[in-house]
Amino acid sequence: MNGAVLFERLDHWKQVLLDQLRFLRRDRLAFLGVIIVAGFLLLGLFGPMLAPHDPIEHDMLNADGSIMRLASPNADALFGTTAFGKDVLSQFLAGARPTLIVGLFGGLGTGIIGFLVGLVSGYYGGWVDEVLMRMTDLTFSLPFMPMALLLLTFVTPSIWLITVIIAGFLWKMPARVVRSEVLSVRERTFVKSAQASGASDLRTMLLHVGPNVLPIGFLYTAYGVAWAIAAQASLAFLGFGDPTMTSWGRMLRQVFESGNMRIAWWWVFPPALGIAAITTSVFLIGRAYEEVINPEIQTEQ
Repeated sequence: MNGAVLFERLDHWKQVLLDQLRFLRRDRLAFLGVIIVAGFLLLGLFGPMLAPHDPIEHDMLNADGSIMRLASPNADALFGTTAFGKDVLSQFLAGARPTLIVGLFGGLGTGIIGFLVGLVSGYYGGWVDEVLMRMTDLTFSLPFMPMALLLLTFVTPSIWLITVIIAGFLWKMPARVVRSEVLSVRERTFVKSAQASGASDLRTMLLHVGPNVLPIGFLYTAYGVAWAIAAQASLAFLGFGDPTMTSWGRMLRQVFESGNMRIAWWWVFPPALGIAAITTSVFLIGRAYEEVINPEIQTEQ
């Protein structure tokens, strides 16, 4: 019986996934975004294993044994080499994982915190709403980049600490949007009926109000992924990334510091295009869903 129930649930989620894919296929740009995101996930999971060399320790050598510095793409180094003789392809593949970690968990953290704050604030109103919204206003008043740099100045940056800082600053936007939706939903008849029947506040929030604002939460979680990736790359470019890991932002910092930004295009393009592709893809997917969630911005067919 348990096996049958499990199979039924798996079949249900499989159908949900297929329905979402059919929906996204109707929007060519969004479907292209799905393909790029899927490729990015594979890079994040398997990139370090696919890297032909150690991105930090291994030196690429010429036939005479000298270090292959600033070599353009060739048979030995398909993406060329850095000014330090490192393989750009290996760094690009290995750098996808920290970008994925921060993007995924930073985006989830942003969406979850913002959703819960907006849900509780909008549902209870009163002093609860006042306290939570003043906290949100305080977060809006603190510029992310200077505050993140200040915090990371006093500690050794790590990929997980950076993720926490990003989620701790970027939840403000989804919180505001979810709250405004909850203020509308809580006045609907089915919510009033649940309250009149004796349902607890927690049950009413989770079973009646929450599901009706969940699409907005999912949308801003997707946007949070893009925001987190861009923020992580910016911090790494400024020298506040995890020093133990290769990332796309760190690659851009290294080429900038070496003074070869305008020369070694093969060193610049892979991480820059990777960051641009994944953030743009997430926004394209989010845009497709936003047009369904918010009819006011639907494009004309």
